[in-house]
Amino acid sequence: MSSWLIIILLISLLLVMVGISLVLHWDIKKMTKQLEEIIENFGTNEVVRTNTHNKNLARFAAKINQLIHLFKQDQQHNHTREMNLKREITNISHDLRTPLTSIKGFSELLSNPSLTEAEKDEYLAVVQKKIDNLTNVVDLFYELSQLDSFDKKMVMEKNFLDQIVVEAMLTFYGEFEKKQLQVQIDEHAVSPILADKKATDRIVANIIQNALAYSKSTVTIDLIEDNEYIRLRVTNDVDTFNVAELQRIFDRTFRMDSSRTGEQLGLGLHIVQQLIEKQGGNAVADVTGDEFILEVSFKKWE
Repeated sequence: MSSWLIIILLISLLLVMVGISLVLHWDIKKMTKQLEEIIENFGTNEVVRTNTHNKNLARFAAKINQLIHLFKQDQQHNHTREMNLKREITNISHDLRTPLTSIKGFSELLSNPSLTEAEKDEYLAVVQKKIDNLTNVVDLFYELSQLDSFDKKMVMEKNFLDQIVVEAMLTFYGEFEKKQLQVQIDEHAVSPILADKKATDRIVANIIQNALAYSKSTVTIDLIEDNEYIRLRVTNDVDTFNVAELQRIFDRTFRMDSSRTGEQLGLGLHIVQQLIEKQGGNAVADVTGDEFILEVSFKKWE
């Protein structure tokens, strides 16, 4: 009798194990079918589902769903990068074609033998200006391509931001005079900063060029010192500014001149943000009334 009981128990146990195995087999088959449908229709938000109470299989399904989520995130990121790249290629083509077309047109005019010397000088001046603009475009795109590796070249050392600002303003003095802009500079001495000299020169130059490009009549430059940072604040009045676009001011694809008829590319502030963040600082922008305010914080030298 005991032998029959053991046999019955073994058969029951076997049936239970077979049942569990069949349930797992059915669940795995169901999960596989779900995966096939997800692969065929990858744009959907479907995930792998399981009704099993087996912890290992449930954890396996969760890991598959995590992998699907990460892959979709990467796919969306690549799509965004591809769209930005296409937009940048279009912008680059426009920014290069415009001055080249002008140079070509005025060069052809210069071959006209009936031109007076005054007209030749005028056309040559235009050609030279377009060449300078084209050189600036190429330089900016080169700097943009080097940003990812710039941190490897940075030499963080003691620098004097007040001197760098004064030197930069002297460089652009003629352009401020030409635009008849009223400039106010806070020239009081501040503590030295911990920064890369070349990167800081470019940051200050880009900020001043941005003020030159968009200022209506006045530019104010202040140096503000607190416990940890020296802040360079540049304020200029503007004709109009869409406050809704303020959060995009540092994007590499953003440009205030959306028609791209001007000569300012809009890459300058993107480069400013990238370079200052690589040095442990930050850049912020704000608009108050008709004033555009750009503030860049440098870490103090300790």
